[in-house]
Amino acid sequence: MIRSASLITALPHTSAYPVLGTALRAEDFYPLDLSVQNADFQALNVTTYDGLDAYIQQILQEQHAQVGYGGYGEHRIFYQQSPLFNDGVQEPRCIHLGLDLWAPAGTPIYAPLPGKIHSLQYNGGVLDYGATLILEHTLPEGTLYSLYGHLSRASLSAWQPGQPVTKGAPIAHIGAQEDNGGWVPHLHWQLMLDMEGRSGDFPGVATPTMAAHYLAICPNPALLLPIINAWSLAR
Repeated sequence: MIRSASLITALPHTSAYPVLGTALRAEDFYPLDLSVQNADFQALNVTTYDGLDAYIQQILQEQHAQVGYGGYGEHRIFYQQSPLFNDGVQEPRCIHLGLDLWAPAGTPIYAPLPGKIHSLQYNGGVLDYGATLILEHTLPEGTLYSLYGHLSRASLSAWQPGQPVTKGAPIAHIGAQEDNGGWVPHLHWQLMLDMEGRSGDFPGVATPTMAAHYLAICPNPALLLPIINAWSLAR
């Protein structure tokens, strides 16, 4: 636990490469509230692809932004149409564990830190990750894993487990609906301190009961993307 705490503390001071590249400026990002507390959702249906896409695009156009971001620790409503998150028997999963970056399909993604390919997999369930890539990073404070979900299928063809990855190297592209689990195009970016024996996949949404456990081992990826924090503080 002490080693994990020191790793989390070190993340904001780690020199990371911007996961969406260096061309974007702080003003190109805008925070999106997709939580159950969003009053807009009382009049809008965001549980469909078209409804969610229309809402996100409207916000980005109004704010003259290119990338919508947010979602870490957020309680969301739009998972419940998939048996992956709500099977009618177990407690539904609704607490988001990663950071979403809503950007067009084809947007390149870059390795924020040096490391190697831990695993990759196509997770094809309804509203699952679709094409998924997981990196393993060895830092002085310990091992960190980073997950990239909702990628293009072609992104997986270039990699094999164990391959080295340099900081700032292009690693993938955001996938379209047919590749990314059926989602409006975006990157689900998640950090993990412990893979818990998993490969090619890791829960990106938790039940309220298990949220504290998963959030403790899944620090906010915004710690590695200061441009987001700077924009949030400037608003």
